[in-house]
Amino acid sequence: MARSRVGPRWMLSLAVAFCCILTACNGGDPRPGVSLLVKTTTNPYFVAMEQAARAEAAKDGVRLTVAAGTQDGDTQNQINEIYTAIARGDKGILVTSNGNAINAALRQARDSGIYVSAVDTPLTPVDTADNTFATDNHQAGLLIGKYAAARLNGRKATIAMLDLYNDQVVEVDTGRDHGFLDGMGIPNKPGSMNGLEPKTGHYKGGKGGQYQIVCHRPTQGAIDGGRQAMEQCLSANPNINVVYAMNEPAGEGAYAALKAAGKAGKVLLVVIDGSCDGITMVRNGQFDADAVQYPGKMARLGVDAVAKIARGGAPPAKTKGKDFYDTGTALATAKSVPGVPSQTPAQAGKKCWG
Repeated sequence: MARSRVGPRWMLSLAVAFCCILTACNGGDPRPGVSLLVKTTTNPYFVAMEQAARAEAAKDGVRLTVAAGTQDGDTQNQINEIYTAIARGDKGILVTSNGNAINAALRQARDSGIYVSAVDTPLTPVDTADNTFATDNHQAGLLIGKYAAARLNGRKATIAMLDLYNDQVVEVDTGRDHGFLDGMGIPNKPGSMNGLEPKTGHYKGGKGGQYQIVCHRPTQGAIDGGRQAMEQCLSANPNINVVYAMNEPAGEGAYAALKAAGKAGKVLLVVIDGSCDGITMVRNGQFDADAVQYPGKMARLGVDAVAKIARGGAPPAKTKGKDFYDTGTALATAKSVPGVPSQTPAQAGKKCWG
């Protein structure tokens, strides 16, 4: 069977023609164009990112276009939007990657002279983008892992790992997962896919103790996914006493499943995000700890970088010692523990988003 020769260059040519028909290639708008491609618009995290990007675009005098996948993991829509941005003559693309399948399109964008920045989700490899504005995902996971180990106070840890995916490797997923394990003091393989660590053994965090990892389940970073994953994990072992959730929606779903099983308040549930709703859940005891992020800061930095480049300036440099611009993280909890720096919900609430 003959292989089709229809490929990315043909798609780009078609995108150029289609875009020019619809917009006259933006010949009537002199402002520099920037595209923000988020994973989905159903997650409040990315809604906050979009709002901050729009405010910064208005301030900097750039033309912002926002597009999203249908769900976490939808790479095809992102690929289509990258080709459209190239055709439109945008000066920059900011992307929260849904997977490595978009890398070839991003390389074409850079070859076309477009500044490409990852926001929130580092690309693999990271140098696929010119820069990355993101949380140090490993550090965020490390904080909640150290916290969970300290709270256990030497007790056995029976752990559920609620990840993002189980069919692809994305740094925002693996970085947090491995960071949590490092914080717990559980050996793992940095940079590898999730789930390769020993499933039983001795954790070294806090006072140390025995551990069992019951499950790694994908959640798609969504409430429904978190609930279903938690239900599956509880079916495998009803004695789970520690739950790692890769973000707040997954954690919210996990809490619903724990509550339905009569286990709310009896299981350590740690998450990553830092939304205002999430901080409220920390205050109310639904989440034990939340490693906060600053999505608005990521978006503002990305838009401002494109505006500066378009006018002959230089974008922000990477954080010293890292291959990205670290936008920061902190631990929020209502029950602090010695040796793990944290903020109260009231303190974290001053910078929360959503």
